[in-house]
Amino acid sequence: MSDLLQAVVAGAEPEELLSLDLPSTYRAAHLLKDEVGIFEDEVDKDVRRSLHVGEVDMPELAPDECIVAVMSAAINFNTVWSAIFEPVPTFSFLEKFGRRGWHGARHDLPYHQLGSDGSGVVVRVGAGVKNWKPGDKVVISPIHVDEEDHATYDDAMMTETQLAWGFETNFGSLGEFCLVKANQLIKKPAHLSWEEAAASTLCAATAYRMLVGPHGATMKQGDVVLIWGGAGGLGSYAIQFVKNGGGIPVAVVGSEERARLVRAQGCEHVINRSELNLPEGGFRSPKAGRILGEAIRSLVGEDPQIVFEFVGAETFATSVYVAKRGGSIVTCGSSTGYQHEYDNRYLWMRLKRIIGSHAFNYHEAAQTNRLIGLGMIHPTLSQVFSLDDAGEATRAVQTNQNVGKVAVLCAAPSEHLGIDDPGLRARIGEDKINLYRQ
Repeated sequence: MSDLLQAVVAGAEPEELLSLDLPSTYRAAHLLKDEVGIFEDEVDKDVRRSLHVGEVDMPELAPDECIVAVMSAAINFNTVWSAIFEPVPTFSFLEKFGRRGWHGARHDLPYHQLGSDGSGVVVRVGAGVKNWKPGDKVVISPIHVDEEDHATYDDAMMTETQLAWGFETNFGSLGEFCLVKANQLIKKPAHLSWEEAAASTLCAATAYRMLVGPHGATMKQGDVVLIWGGAGGLGSYAIQFVKNGGGIPVAVVGSEERARLVRAQGCEHVINRSELNLPEGGFRSPKAGRILGEAIRSLVGEDPQIVFEFVGAETFATSVYVAKRGGSIVTCGSSTGYQHEYDNRYLWMRLKRIIGSHAFNYHEAAQTNRLIGLGMIHPTLSQVFSLDDAGEATRAVQTNQNVGKVAVLCAAPSEHLGIDDPGLRARIGEDKINLYRQ
């Protein structure tokens, strides 16, 4: 560990952090460009083969950027996509970014440092950064935008320059250091540990935009919301937003163990898909919608006004079918495939809407973090791995072995560090903060 990282871990003052040199290299989890294609014709694309942990070069700092010592990161499904080189190798994103000029050219390298969720300590700021300084404890929004693009000032997600940090850019969170734009930084919730804080931003803010913000389904009090994957990263935060907003969550899960978990989270209505007696083809079957619809109505007496969708090809036809007349299907992904087939009669004749929702803007990330900082939304962290085991952490997400979120300790030497407000933590309760770790 470099002198600078040791100082960060020890809680050094800003002056000391500035007096210590940035190391020229650091350890990070990364892909290698010359390994693109190693999974060709293979059924099980095991990410542990493609994810390497080793030394990478420290990037040069631009005026609007910061270097963050990453205490902890978290795994998201975009890291799985990156590591299996699908649907396209992410090196193509880095090459495209590299054509934008010097800022982008720094990212076009023969390796790709992954990771789109993280927490840590600012150690360097560019000459144009006003609101952040070395020593600040932060979480990182994974949305990388060009603040000179006019569309950014309406909704940053509508700008063509928007990129997913650590997926479409290099120098993501899965390393001892990362490179971020200053407008990706948000103050770390003081009552959370490094790994707890690292595990929330991407999934929680994505769910916020889908359900709460003005760009999604705009859930109102009393709305019934069907949540696929209720015990997963996105679903575990969606349940909390629905409950907080006066809605009625109905979670779909895959086992009784996961059903017990989401009930403990306050979700009264849970459907275990293994008990639905689905026909051959599962939720892709035309009959699955009727079966699921009956199960929902038996619990809450009506069809859902909103369907929280990210599973994709396997569930989308059923989602369109079960939504209430005039209801909405809000989708942010397709983890089981991008080509969706559904019976369009159930969409147009029952006046339903499909809403595309991708990530979130900086304001939505900050609003989500405020709720986390107030203790109104809690992390759903279930497992913590070391940086050396980043491949194992990603494999757990790839094979759906996890509930909630999976974190990786990068510079933090152990778990349960970084808690600055133990009083607030005690008032919230360890049972709520650590529910998914029980």
